[in-house]
Amino acid sequence: MRRPARSSRGRAFPAHLPMPDNPADLLLGGRLHLHQAEAGHRAGTDAILLAAAVPREAQGLLIDAGSSSGAAGLAAALDRPGVSLLLIDREAEAVALATRNLGLNRLETRGEARMADLLVAKSRRAAGVIDGSGAFVISNPPFLDPGQGRRSPDEDRARAHVFDEADGLERWVRACTALCAPHGEIILIHRADRLAELLDALKGRAGGVAVTPVHARADSDAIRVLLRARKGSRAPLRLRPPLVLHEADGRFTPLAEALHRGEAVIDW
Repeated sequence: MRRPARSSRGRAFPAHLPMPDNPADLLLGGRLHLHQAEAGHRAGTDAILLAAAVPREAQGLLIDAGSSSGAAGLAAALDRPGVSLLLIDREAEAVALATRNLGLNRLETRGEARMADLLVAKSRRAAGVIDGSGAFVISNPPFLDPGQGRRSPDEDRARAHVFDEADGLERWVRACTALCAPHGEIILIHRADRLAELLDALKGRAGGVAVTPVHARADSDAIRVLLRARKGSRAPLRLRPPLVLHEADGRFTPLAEALHRGEAVIDW
């Protein structure tokens, strides 16, 4: 009989939550094992790029805010022995999967997963998630505001992709900044067309912003931006050279392939 998964604070998650028996997905050239929900949001290139944006020499607590099953945070921690890891998500199933994935990748001694609503300070405090504690806070926020695009019929996927409120992105970035330690770093990946909103949300909170545009192909507009900022900094904005994912024939570029295998990092 399967025992219910437990959160890091000892609460048993509901026994009906699916703990998949299918083989784990393999990322980073097979080094990262990841169980994910059979339906709903699944990790892919965005998570890999977010992890690759964390410098190899990173030290201290790394918080993956809105972590789902933990792909980005786990991928970052796997090759950065100087970090401890905190995975935060508001969905019980995601936290149960993240907890399982920590053990699966032998990172349970350096990390934990906690259930909290990132946008609610009271919820964060109740889960023992301390503002100002993260040397690095990484996040892949939901991409859409309410009413934008077609809402997925799968509620788990919809909650991962769509904010509940129109000011959700600003509140999300503010929460990430609150979690960040003084002079700590915030690293985000998001849609390129929302860069202005990201910059506005960071204004007065973090500076030294570096932006790397991400293009599907060299001759196409950017589809994503990777953004790195330092809390409390007043340094000017830097626009970095673009990252191109695919050759004209659809294959990964050499750099994109190396990033997906965990053999390279984003050059800031």
